[in-house]
Amino acid sequence: MSTVRKSPTVGPVLFYGLALAMAFYFTFAAVQGDYGVFRRVQVAAEKEALIAERDRLLAEADRMANLTLRLSDGYLDLDLLDQQARDVLGLLRGDELVIR
Repeated sequence: MSTVRKSPTVGPVLFYGLALAMAFYFTFAAVQGDYGVFRRVQVAAEKEALIAERDRLLAEADRMANLTLRLSDGYLDLDLLDQQARDVLGLLRGDELVIR
């Protein structure tokens, strides 16, 4: 009697090998790819940093708008400013005399 030896077919081995390689590739891409989990965490951290910077800049812009408003003629008392400048800085006009 002759024994017939069947060699393993290449098709199923190649199929499962390719399926395993694709599974590894897609898993890697899902974790570390351009749209993966790590990139998503990085984008969320950048978003929080940009929101904090935006809020800081808005607060600074509001403060500057308030200071600008306080320097306008409608808000500023010129006599009080003149008195403060004289007291603090020791300013005089050209036509004034100082008696000590």
